[in-house]
Amino acid sequence: MTPQTSPTSQTSPSSPTSSSPQSAAGPRGRVARAVTTRPRLLLLLILLLTAGAVVVGGGVAERMSSGGSQIPGSESSYATAELERRWPASQPNLLLLVSPRDGTRDVDDPAVTSAARDLARQLADEEAVLGVVSYWQTEDTALRARDGGEALITARIKGDEDAVDDALEALEPRYRGAHGAVDVRLGGPAAVRHASQEVIADDLVRAEVIALPVTLVLLVVVFGSAVAAALPLLVGIVSVLGTNAVLRVITEFTDVSVYAQNLTTALGLGLAIDYALFLVRRHREELAAGRDPRDAVAVTLRTAGRTVLYSALTVAVCLASMLVFEQYFLRSLAYAGIAVVLISAAASLVALPAALVLLGHRVNALRLPVGRRGGNPGAGWARLARLAMRRAPLFAVGTVAVLLVLGLPFKDVRFGTADDRQLPSSIEARVVQEELRNEFPGSPGSALAVLVEGKPAAKALAEYSGEVSRLAHVVQVAGPAGRFVDGKRVDDAPLAVGYVSVLHSAESASPQSVSLVKKIRSVPASFETSVTGPAAVLADTQHGTAERLPWALAVIAVTTLILVFLLTGSVLLPLLTVVVNGLSLTAMFGAVVWVFQDGHLSGALGFTPTGDIETALPVLMFCVAFGLSMDYGVFLVSRIKEEYEIGGDHRDAVVHGIRRTGGLITAAALILAVVMVAIGTSRVTNIKMLGLGVGLAVLMDAMVVRALLVPAVLRLTGRATWWAPAPLRRLQRRVGLEEEARTTYPDIPTRTERPVSGRT
Repeated sequence: MTPQTSPTSQTSPSSPTSSSPQSAAGPRGRVARAVTTRPRLLLLLILLLTAGAVVVGGGVAERMSSGGSQIPGSESSYATAELERRWPASQPNLLLLVSPRDGTRDVDDPAVTSAARDLARQLADEEAVLGVVSYWQTEDTALRARDGGEALITARIKGDEDAVDDALEALEPRYRGAHGAVDVRLGGPAAVRHASQEVIADDLVRAEVIALPVTLVLLVVVFGSAVAAALPLLVGIVSVLGTNAVLRVITEFTDVSVYAQNLTTALGLGLAIDYALFLVRRHREELAAGRDPRDAVAVTLRTAGRTVLYSALTVAVCLASMLVFEQYFLRSLAYAGIAVVLISAAASLVALPAALVLLGHRVNALRLPVGRRGGNPGAGWARLARLAMRRAPLFAVGTVAVLLVLGLPFKDVRFGTADDRQLPSSIEARVVQEELRNEFPGSPGSALAVLVEGKPAAKALAEYSGEVSRLAHVVQVAGPAGRFVDGKRVDDAPLAVGYVSVLHSAESASPQSVSLVKKIRSVPASFETSVTGPAAVLADTQHGTAERLPWALAVIAVTTLILVFLLTGSVLLPLLTVVVNGLSLTAMFGAVVWVFQDGHLSGALGFTPTGDIETALPVLMFCVAFGLSMDYGVFLVSRIKEEYEIGGDHRDAVVHGIRRTGGLITAAALILAVVMVAIGTSRVTNIKMLGLGVGLAVLMDAMVVRALLVPAVLRLTGRATWWAPAPLRRLQRRVGLEEEARTTYPDIPTRTERPVSGRT
């Protein structure tokens, strides 16, 4: 079967179908005409929209939440809602760690007892607080430190996460610090979440302060012109501001994770700069070839603009795949990702071309003594491509082997959930949680609760409680049948509630605690039970994520295959693109486990390893990193296809395509990596992992996969790379996605006008 050759490669450059690039029909032609004929009006409208986005999106951080890991409709979610509705004290989200001001006293001292009881009564009178329980009320040893130096008051702040945050801000100054004979520190899930939001917001500002000036310097080096360098950065800022406004609107209808703003900053700056970099570089090429500014913009939109559009669609689909998951942590990141990609593409394809028309040749103004001067741009990349193609089997096998070895640590991954150790060790909420883990007989904040329904008999409930208390890691079981330890009733005083509290010694986000949840759920009972608590939420999250993951992967794979086929008209190239992109992520996943799970470099990077990885985070990192890899993949294969259609020689097309885009992709990857590393300076471990992990993936993809693996693989596949069955070729042409450059733009230089010395 004969491989497909491009019909456009045989079209005579002297037979144009239109007299001007601006006069072509089709969507791209209409966009080009709108941009080139009314650039000032377009920029004015965009300026007004951006000003409106600043107003609308100004308070978006205050509307975001740090939760979202729970699976709606799961057993733990149902039990949590029922317990909060019927017995709010069963799910305390605020803990007051009380200690004597005089270090020589213990918590049973009369003065300490009096002060603590007054404090508990005061807290119970707060309108926003339910279910206050204290050690001095119950004498429950689980609420007292082993050495007697500290004890707890637990409470439930009512309402959703926003209401809890607002109430906590009002309560903190009234309860933290000295109260007569005692000192008080605040902890619990509400305090940890609130502290996380504050730290993330502060870190985001610092990341922007780091990333923007470094990015501007790199752009100046790439372009050698201050004017050209400023354009991608301005597009990035417009993208971030626009996405913040979109997220602020979304918060009116659903919960949005606080992590979404970090993703917005990273992708908004990174992708907008990538797209603008690609367009500005192509525009300057067209100006250098002798086009006037308006025609140069039109050609840029219909060539590089087409690539940007495909890239944006591909990245958006990869991020949209997170919508298949049920937890709002991932769904809200999908909202942010889709918005930021589409706004970045729109700003690049509308605002940037309008600015280029107005600037004309002044886009090269303010030349600076930096950047490339003279020489043969891309010659180094062409030599590297030839080397990889000359030794194609060696480079293909060797690169794949190295990538797989770098990914080996991921085979030992252990999934968990984020806790207070995500925060810096100096944050009070973390200090309190550390005290609970180290000094109390089972952390009250990680206790499991078993909702009991069906009006069981006292004997049946006692037998069930005793059976649960025999399980490994269980410290105590307390409920309507009394208290049980190791299968024996130690206190006949029943709790007037419809749930059983299970205090355990396992870490709340450990395999042991997840195993305990499964064992409790398997204990036979003649009544209905539903288990909740941090470990139960983790177990349900792991199950729900694993159940939906194949669907997300299928969405990414199928849509990527379709989009790359429509872009290239090839059957083989989409398959190669998916496989190569997957390989480019192995180093990221290996590093995540080696560094953040196992704790290597934890001292240098300033975080506390917990021995596991947040369950949903690898899913997020995969979707983001795969999308960004597709971004660069689309840039490269689009240019290789364009070169192939011009010259008709597969090997020359690969060399020329890499020559034209190698430096551009590397510069774009370096800029995006700077943004991601700036995000990675966060003091919250998961944000650090996201930033540094994706930054590593981007660099590996651009500097190793695109430079070595792709040319080697394309050399092995040869002209078959472009083959497709005749019906599919006709379908692709009928859809109208073929590049129009050869017939519409007769004066684009041909292969013979821009030779590359040597032949692969």
